[in-house]
Amino acid sequence: MATTAVSVDEKLDKLRAEVAKLDQISENEKSGFISLVSRYLSGEAEQIEWSKIQTPTDEVVVPYDTVASPPEDLEETKKLLDKLVVLKLNGGLGTTMGCTGPKSVIEVRNGFTFLDLIVIQIESLNKKYGCNVPLLLMNSFNTHDDTQKIVEKYSNSNIEIHTFNQSQYPRIVTEDFLPLPSKGKSGKDGWYPPGHGDVFPSLNNSGKLDILLAQGKEYVFVANSDNLGAIVDIKILNHLINNQNEYCMEVTPKTLADVKGGTLISYEGRVQLLEIAQVPDEHVNEFKSIEKFKIFNTNNLWVNLKAIKRLVEAEALKMEIIPNPKEVDGVKVLQLETAAGAAIRFFDKAIGINVPRSRFLPVKATSDLLLVQSDLYTLVDGFVIRNPSRANPANPSIELGPEFKKVANFLARFKSIPSIVELDSLKVSGDVWFGSGITLKGKVTIIAKPGVKLEIPDGDVLENKVMSMALRIFKQCLSSPVFPKDMSQELPSLITPTELYIFVIFMCIPIPLRGSCEPARE
Repeated sequence: MATTAVSVDEKLDKLRAEVAKLDQISENEKSGFISLVSRYLSGEAEQIEWSKIQTPTDEVVVPYDTVASPPEDLEETKKLLDKLVVLKLNGGLGTTMGCTGPKSVIEVRNGFTFLDLIVIQIESLNKKYGCNVPLLLMNSFNTHDDTQKIVEKYSNSNIEIHTFNQSQYPRIVTEDFLPLPSKGKSGKDGWYPPGHGDVFPSLNNSGKLDILLAQGKEYVFVANSDNLGAIVDIKILNHLINNQNEYCMEVTPKTLADVKGGTLISYEGRVQLLEIAQVPDEHVNEFKSIEKFKIFNTNNLWVNLKAIKRLVEAEALKMEIIPNPKEVDGVKVLQLETAAGAAIRFFDKAIGINVPRSRFLPVKATSDLLLVQSDLYTLVDGFVIRNPSRANPANPSIELGPEFKKVANFLARFKSIPSIVELDSLKVSGDVWFGSGITLKGKVTIIAKPGVKLEIPDGDVLENKVMSMALRIFKQCLSSPVFPKDMSQELPSLITPTELYIFVIFMCIPIPLRGSCEPARE
């Protein structure tokens, strides 16, 4: 045991010496990084005792419907909002959706980007109530330069915009536990942003926290920039101020699509975030159950600014460390991260509020983009409003193939976005192209065989159907005595042997009777 302790100390000393030589980062960043690594090496991670987990009461996770309405008086509402600042996490890139630069500048709807909508929303709020709600953007070193240029376009807006950077930490080479930049990797690949748990020390280290406190601000509303449902809620703000809650996490009912999301629990007298990585293997299925753990974290957080100052200065925010192994040019590296939601257990009178699903509308992929660009939503004063004519409270499940992964390809494959108000689920696979004015209803599956282009005609209505190349050919053959000439040679390459056998039988049926034989595409 003593040998292990010595090796850990030696490892940390060598790392500390190398980090001290890195001139690309501040002393605060160096100190924060060494502290994080020290905690990781000490193995201080607290193990969850499963038997101690309790379901939070309604006092701990407050149902949204029971939260009192805010004052109707405009002057009182102005006083509330003047205590608020909105902070959007803006460190992510749009690379997974085939875009360059910050993800927040991807166009979402009607030519507006995420950032455009955020600015319009807050500007509308400031105009309506005569208040001053500022916007803070926490960038990473990946998004800082681009964001600085982009925010210039809002210089004439009725909104005060601040930007600051989250910390920049060196990746650690797994083999010898030394920083990657000290081995010649001085470019961006040698560094990483340490997760959104870093928002609290970075807000303080940037000097922005002191500025906000001096302006009389009391609460910050933190949310991901790609969550279109994360808008200012005066009802929640009013509740927190009246009850002196230092921290509030918005949670929402879990569906089968959210089973891996973190949930709130009561643990040894405090409310705490439980992530799947903390769950013992034998209890993972139980954690994923929507019967026992019915809510999950939306990452919409409301936090008291004075409490942040107090806890950061006391170095008390020791959130669970998330080890994230990576590989850079064949070199195995480690980056250590933390999550902002895990900070909940350190704040006094911390609560969750079980909010409507409408407050969680993230755009992580083009399948989400299809939802928000469709007639399922409309845009009013920067707010994305759900179509009231949809009867199903849940959004459709949409699964698009890799051909749709990049935004440019996604947009090219739709002449116009289909109507999906009555859609339950959509699965698209292969080289599929959509015409204009298409309507999708119920459960729809569209499959193109590899190497074959499948076009859905303008104005088509697909309801509870499976659409494939074989079915398209069936439709063309309904009134033809022979296979269409343009298909006779290529038919075997377009469909499977089983489908070809069915066609042979089908073509033996007299033409007048074929209409009754059209396959049900279910």
